[in-house]
Amino acid sequence: MRFIKKALDEIDHCYAASAIVVNNRLQFLFAAENDNPCYAYDAATLERTTVWEHPGGTMSMVRIPGGNGEFLAVQNFKSGFMAQDTTIVRACPHNGGWDIQTILKHPFIHRFDILSAGGINYILVCTLATTKANKDDWSDPGKLWAGVLPASPNEPIRLEVIREGLTKNHGYWRARWNGMPAGMSASEDGVLVTLPPPQEGLPWTNEKIMDNPVSEIAATDIDGDGMEEIAAIAPFHGDVFSINKKIAGSWEPVYQYDGDFDFGHVVWGGKLRGVPAFIGGARRGAKELFMVSRDAQTGRFRTTVIDEGGGPSNIAVVNGAEKDTIIAANRERAEAALYYVTD
Repeated sequence: MRFIKKALDEIDHCYAASAIVVNNRLQFLFAAENDNPCYAYDAATLERTTVWEHPGGTMSMVRIPGGNGEFLAVQNFKSGFMAQDTTIVRACPHNGGWDIQTILKHPFIHRFDILSAGGINYILVCTLATTKANKDDWSDPGKLWAGVLPASPNEPIRLEVIREGLTKNHGYWRARWNGMPAGMSASEDGVLVTLPPPQEGLPWTNEKIMDNPVSEIAATDIDGDGMEEIAAIAPFHGDVFSINKKIAGSWEPVYQYDGDFDFGHVVWGGKLRGVPAFIGGARRGAKELFMVSRDAQTGRFRTTVIDEGGGPSNIAVVNGAEKDTIIAANRERAEAALYYVTD
């Protein structure tokens, strides 16, 4: 594979990255952790439009299923984990611009997702903590909250607690578990797999699959045996990136990144140019973005450094016919970047 970088823009504290389709045109999204804008870039022309100017504090952005570019995003999650005033907003393209509407106010929202089951769109909200006296106070753990996502942004979202006691509830990955849409959340208390109800009114289900502390997580079948492996960063904002395989009923590490890795923050799993792979990245040390794949002939893991010095916080990947695109929020370089992946 070849990786061709395009430094797209300078965004101070660039933190979140995603992709949407508006009027059948692919657009890349970047948003900032501090009080800076969210921008959308046309994938073909790279023309920029401003989604919002303020207030920033964007940890996550999630496309609304079936919409024409509408997406939800966290705002007001401020640096230092002091996030008592976090909100989720709905962004809708309108007449060449964007309409932004707050649909939920809830403290300490770090990650969230929209999971569809039984014809219903549900929202799963992951809070980093419940209350905090200061940056280093983790005495009141985070939770998982869930509810139906109304079709209209004017209808209230009613959340219920579906799991408590999740200290530093930081990592999240959308997965399929036993053939069903699921969310994987990672905290000091381990890794949970959460499934929405098969029909409205039934309970959500949770299953703990790992007990060890995990900061970030992703899953994909990297070795082609029909069972997904899990890539994880540990501990919280940690210095260990590992790939774990379920062997004899327990998850065992089968790979560990040996580069200059600290403050790990990026884990992604899927296919690049049809090849199963994990992508990792860190905000300290060499601040690398790297790919791990498996050599089909030797069975050994192969590590490819994509870039260094950027200090990525989050990425998204879009697979295309002629190329794949890694959308990277390189926080430590204040950079919105694209990496085109070709054969």
